[in-house]
Amino acid sequence: MTKLKLRATEVSDLEVIASAVQDGIFQIGQSRFDSTARSFTLRLSRYMHEVAAPHRIESGLRFDGVLNVRSQGVAHDKSEAYAVVLGVTFEETDLPAGYLNLTLAGGGIIQIEVEAVDITLADIGEPRITKKIPTHDG
Repeated sequence: MTKLKLRATEVSDLEVIASAVQDGIFQIGQSRFDSTARSFTLRLSRYMHEVAAPHRIESGLRFDGVLNVRSQGVAHDKSEAYAVVLGVTFEETDLPAGYLNLTLAGGGIIQIEVEAVDITLADIGEPRITKKIPTHDG
């Protein structure tokens, strides 16, 4: 299996990364906003939609050019808690600037204010078989 290494620098690139991280699971304590480096990173267990058999792989997701990060419905006081990524969208403010919104299962959202779209996704582990296959109602 091929490991993914993707970069999005335009809004049109975002759809590919969004589909790759859909159903990714991450621990709240594994996300980090570094205001000095102006980056937001998270480590996630990515569901590999691109392969036939159900697999997950550890991946890193990095947002650069980050000005601020806000969230709603995310239990930051429970760093051991897990969240599931449902989608990533871009909300334009003053192109190329805007908000990257990570929509989470259960209604949570992480809003990342950016100067421009600059996202890197890299698989960093080995694929492993999973018995849990994501399903989406509706």
